Amino acid sequence: MNTQADMPWLIRELRQRTGLTQEKFAAKLGVTFPTINRWENGRAKPSPLAMQRIEELLRSMGDNGADLLKRYLESNNYGVIP
Repeated sequence: MNTQADMPWLIRELRQRTGLTQEKFAAKLGVTFPTINRWENGRAKPSPLAMQRIEELLRSMGDNGADLLKRYLESNNYGVIP
């Protein structure tokens, strides 16, 4: 799996599962709307701090985020939280 290419899909899928717009999702993660847009379009990747927040959000979603957590964070060594 090419993790660089898969990151935009993870961000978009996570945002859609939370039911948030890019603007509201950005606020939840403490970043700006253009940042979310760049992540989803593959023009930038999340910082380590942003990845930690994304992982925390996935963990807080329980079963609804478990498949994404396993597929993208645990299997690709992106995980921050032990």
